[in-house]
Amino acid sequence: MRVAVLFSGGKDSTHAAGWALEQGYKPILITVKPPEYSMMFHHPNIHVTELQARAMGLEQIFVETTEENWRDQLVKTFKKLKVEAIVSGAVASTYQKSRLDDIASELNIKSFAPLWHADEHQLKKMLDTMEIFVIAVSAEGLDEKFLGEPLKKLVEAKVKNVHPFLEGGEGETFVTDAPFFKKRIKIKKWNKKWDGVRGVAEIVEAELVGKD
Repeated sequence: MRVAVLFSGGKDSTHAAGWALEQGYKPILITVKPPEYSMMFHHPNIHVTELQARAMGLEQIFVETTEENWRDQLVKTFKKLKVEAIVSGAVASTYQKSRLDDIASELNIKSFAPLWHADEHQLKKMLDTMEIFVIAVSAEGLDEKFLGEPLKKLVEAKVKNVHPFLEGGEGETFVTDAPFFKKRIKIKKWNKKWDGVRGVAEIVEAELVGKD
């Protein structure tokens, strides 16, 4: 089955890509380039997802959108590619999942969200099998000390009122290695920005390297 995986480079969409491979599907990574403060899509470090696609050996297509036209742009892309299903990393966001389900219904294709309502055990398994970094924070209790650091550090900190896996939208992540990566990503340089409320860790320089 030819499937479109909505891919941002974060832990959830990376898991979705791995899940599609496990099912024996033929995934195409669809990476949306949204406005900076999109309600629907992840924004930081989208340019570095090309390395992740290469690490997985998967085709990737970038789709530039606005908050007004993202739905039409995705529908057009899915039709052109003749995919039979949409796969997303949605975990708790009904806002995101319902809109993707609606597109799938319109196109008469399937919609999969393998992490939908995942419990902490499932999320911890991701933490144990993937190399994940925090690339954005935007919640009380999270500050610049977490930027560019492994997600494990944030989880272990047990910050009050913050979901340990950032499933409440408190931050964003980037995956540098996973069991289905043929190579891993080495981040050589960060540019960390903190305004006192929110922050982003931009990946300035990175490369693919062999696995140890």
